[in-house]
Amino acid sequence: MAVPKRKTTKSRSGKRRSHMSVNAKNIIEDKKSGEYRLSHHMDLKTGFYKGRQVLDPKD
Repeated sequence: MAVPKRKTTKSRSGKRRSHMSVNAKNIIEDKKSGEYRLSHHMDLKTGFYKGRQVLDPKD
């Protein structure tokens, strides 16, 4: 079984974990309905995406 020769320092493990942070979601307000949604996603309430009707709106 492989065993590390030396202890991993706090700074080295911190450098490795520097990309593991949680990023904020890109939430925007829809221009037509005023609802909040993720960018590059369709509005589930109205069914519109990029100004076109993609799905029937939810009731």
